[in-house]
Amino acid sequence: MIRTALASRPGRAGAALTAVTGIALLAGCAPTASEAEEPATTDTTESTDTGSTDAGSAGTGSYADGTYTADGSYATPESVETISVTVTLEGDVITDVEVTGDPQKRESEQYQGEFIGGIADVVVGQDIDDIQVSRVAGSSLTSNGFNEAIETIKAEAAS
Repeated sequence: MIRTALASRPGRAGAALTAVTGIALLAGCAPTASEAEEPATTDTTESTDTGSTDAGSAGTGSYADGTYTADGSYATPESVETISVTVTLEGDVITDVEVTGDPQKRESEQYQGEFIGGIADVVVGQDIDDIQVSRVAGSSLTSNGFNEAIETIKAEAAS
């Protein structure tokens, strides 16, 4: 029979307190929810799709007011997913956004739902040229499809 010696009760309580304190200190280093969900305003292109190469128009466009719809797709480890994005523009500013998805996998359904629930807070009231989302409500891959759709909408609204 193997016997192990357990730490004394005060020793275990001290270790638990130290662990909780360490976690609390590390949590202070994480970005706040609003920092993590803000759209990136840089002119860098992270997209790997080959359909959109108009990175030079960022920040310089003038777009016709109206409501525009485009699809965007993105790859997950299990599948390729597609979302539909409808944006209303007034003076180059997004005044309304609606995203609908048709998830192929259960996990995609969860992340698309989180994205759809949080995207309006991130983009409504923003200039369309400033929109380049990277993570919304914990969903990062859905952002790729959204950004692709926004590029398509920008091209349509500029013509």
